[in-house]
Amino acid sequence: MASSKGGLGGKGMSALFRDNTQNVRVEIDGGLTTQEIDIHLIDRNPSQPRKSFDEEALKSMAASISMYGVLQPILLVKSEGGRYLIIAGERRFRASLLAGLKTIPAIIKELSPQEIQEISLIENLHRENLNAIEAAEGIKELMENHGLTQEEVAVRIGKSRPYVTNTLRLLQLPDEVMEMVKEGKLSPGHARTILTVDNKEKLIEFAKLACDEDISVRDLERIVQNYFADSSQQEKQTKRKAKEPLPIELKAFVSDMKRLFATKVKLVRNGSRGRITIDYFSDDDLERIHAIMQLLQIYNNQNNNKPN
Repeated sequence: MASSKGGLGGKGMSALFRDNTQNVRVEIDGGLTTQEIDIHLIDRNPSQPRKSFDEEALKSMAASISMYGVLQPILLVKSEGGRYLIIAGERRFRASLLAGLKTIPAIIKELSPQEIQEISLIENLHRENLNAIEAAEGIKELMENHGLTQEEVAVRIGKSRPYVTNTLRLLQLPDEVMEMVKEGKLSPGHARTILTVDNKEKLIEFAKLACDEDISVRDLERIVQNYFADSSQQEKQTKRKAKEPLPIELKAFVSDMKRLFATKVKLVRNGSRGRITIDYFSDDDLERIHAIMQLLQIYNNQNNNKPN
């Protein structure tokens, strides 16, 4: 696992990880050398956890860059064939392409493949407008690829342990609901509220309700609570029905079956319907019960074939 100290430490380098959406100047430590790099020699990071970029925001930044230039350098590493890979600052890179820049200010660092992936994930997780599912996927990847615990991830990204836990839980949502979160139709708060619903169809129904009716998280919590209260009541009623004493004739029927098959027999009744369970305790025992049923079938056939 890459050390959190090393070459990336220091006040100046941390500025590279800020979400510079307005192209404002950020003070960079004087010890870090900035170079102008040919923008066409730069490649995007394929393991970039951020998958969606606001086109309008990029256009706004591109307009600012056209007027003032790029005020905060991006972070790069050298790759094969004299090219470079973006580690931090893909938004500025994309906006610079839109602005038609030929070069872009950058800081070049020597990093291991593991450090490259880790820093790219951490940089993106610092962005407040990174959607919650992308954040969850980034945290999961960081943990799996680098053997980090939730506590260690929380320290590295400057978040609380509950934030990490609750964010990861969003990956338990059905794909359809995760898409709602990704598209900004459903907030993470709404999504966490319905996570406790174990019925997938009902969970999706609540998610659509929250999107269509624009209800608050508090109101959604009440709806979910009512759902659980109703489910609990129905379960109690079902148990009460199951515990209702059997009529005398059914008790006699069960007793007869127990004597006939010489084993435990259970009858569960629900109104006019029910279920009969006949226990067996070995393969031989099952064959014995089957033989009794065959004898009963032979006896029944003989009686049916007798002349009236």
